Amino acid sequence: MAATPTKPTNWAGNVEFAARTLHRPATPDRLREIVAASDRVRVLGSGHSFNRIADTTGDLITLDDLPRAIEADPASGTVRVAGAVRFGELCPVLRRHGLALPNLPSTPHFTLAGAYATGTHGSGRTGGTLAAAVRSVELVTADGSQVTVSRGDEDFEGAVVSLGALGAVTALTVEACPAFEVEQYVHEGLPWAVLTEHPEEVFGAAYSVSVFTDWAGPARVWAKRRTGDPLPDLAWTGARPADGPRHPIEGMPTENATEQQGVPGPWDERLPHFRSGFMPSAGDELQSEYFVPAGRAGEAFAALRELGPLLAPVLQVSEIRTVAADPHWLSPAHGRDSVALHFTWTSDAAAVAPVLLRVEEALAPFDARPHWGKLSSTEAEALGDSYARWEDFRALLERLDPEGVFRNALIDRYFPRNR
Repeated sequence: MAATPTKPTNWAGNVEFAARTLHRPATPDRLREIVAASDRVRVLGSGHSFNRIADTTGDLITLDDLPRAIEADPASGTVRVAGAVRFGELCPVLRRHGLALPNLPSTPHFTLAGAYATGTHGSGRTGGTLAAAVRSVELVTADGSQVTVSRGDEDFEGAVVSLGALGAVTALTVEACPAFEVEQYVHEGLPWAVLTEHPEEVFGAAYSVSVFTDWAGPARVWAKRRTGDPLPDLAWTGARPADGPRHPIEGMPTENATEQQGVPGPWDERLPHFRSGFMPSAGDELQSEYFVPAGRAGEAFAALRELGPLLAPVLQVSEIRTVAADPHWLSPAHGRDSVALHFTWTSDAAAVAPVLLRVEEALAPFDARPHWGKLSSTEAEALGDSYARWEDFRALLERLDPEGVFRNALIDRYFPRNR
């Protein structure tokens, strides 16, 4: 297919990609040809990143026209999936095979390759980032070669959360589990003293728990339990059950949100907050997110609460989730159980920028790690000190892409070339 000369934007519209050409290869051979011939190339997923992680001044590639393979294997409990497949496409197929993913992001609109590469996650104290379920990654490297890296290989834990810097991910093999049903309960009016002093108990109330807040008034708890597990016990907190369906952002249409009030349903129709086929979140927004050690959650909450008046003019909502430690070198939950602090901002980038700096200053004492696909100004030196395998990833990057074909300004910022 001929290259497209237009300049695409990301989902939020705050990034216009600088690529000279947008390519839509329809075959794996054509993809390898484009990569091998390019001096600079990046792959674009669903466009749900809010920074320039997918940007390039060279060739931008979407994999949407490649075969959308979904090969479920109930016997082994795995599924091999094309990288451009969205979670909303994959989940119904898994259900038909009696399978499930143990966790899902807040919306099913992401591509698998993009979500895994940026350390995207759901919520639950026993579940790491989504990358924790990956068994192998298939990618086209800078010279056009097809490479597979599997669990147990020396480079595997550096190749999953890869920031798109190692190659074009064409497929992944992911662990699944037996399908299950989930019930979702929303509680309102959670006192701040309870959340700050008892975060382990609040986030341990169900299989997956999210807390929504504006850092000023009381918080709201979204507790998702696997049907058959004990009911979420939140009465002790003082929070009260919601009297009807809710959207995570007050005032937004509740029909966009997944069903609540304890109605059982398939795992993939309850674990995300937003329904497949409906607009996720607010639509007109920017996003940031930071991971802090779970053991310091209460301190981090208190620090952000002090910023409440500063946040209010530019904040639509914050979401707090828990993420278990995983081994992937650049996972924001690498080596430590974490609490993820998410911010959905207004779309006014100029107004958000100074507030974002204050948030990062407040979270700096807690060794906060930013989400790779969201807005942040955290410097490379601070992140390099936080990640034990930082230099190992730099070495892997230099080895798989010695000419820097998959580099861009963001990769150069964090991993400047040694030569």
